[in-house]
Amino acid sequence: MDMSTHPARSASLTAPLLELAATAARAAEQLASAIAEAHALVLRTVQGGGTLFFCGNGGSAADAQHMATEYVVRYMRNRRAYPAIALTTDTSLLTAAGNDIGFDHIFSRQVEALAKPGDLLVIHSTSGNSPNVLRAAEAARAKGVPVLAMLAKDGGALRALADVAVVVPTDRTDRAQEIHLCIQHAICEAIEGLL
Repeated sequence: MDMSTHPARSASLTAPLLELAATAARAAEQLASAIAEAHALVLRTVQGGGTLFFCGNGGSAADAQHMATEYVVRYMRNRRAYPAIALTTDTSLLTAAGNDIGFDHIFSRQVEALAKPGDLLVIHSTSGNSPNVLRAAEAARAKGVPVLAMLAKDGGALRALADVAVVVPTDRTDRAQEIHLCIQHAICEAIEGLL
């Protein structure tokens, strides 16, 4: 028998799609208000000429880079470039900061150097407890820069530091990251339709 088309194998391969759909449905029901607040923060920043700063670790770093690119280049339509920077991409800066002042400061140091009132720090973190993102949020607040946190589980310590927290109702890191990206894409598309 060809195992690639075996019914049990097919079901195990499609089960994650059903789980993702269920998580997305819960998120849509529970997070409508938080998503609207997140959209308002991003819109206000882009309309005002501020810069969107993105950060995160691991898969969340990839999401941060992905979203910064969508704003600078384009998402669904051609339009002016929106200022956005992923704080996860400069290897010289990340390794120098990690080596000289500690990994916990790789994002906060950049926020201290680059962010100003009118900007927005967008943090992707499924746990909400990584020291480097907590320090980044603290640095942003010290500079009068609001914080949008894309979280999961219970939101962790970052939830209390964020101006707006979008906490996906799941304990699974992968599902949370998939939903974070979907929400971020929806916000980006809505902003492209307005500006």
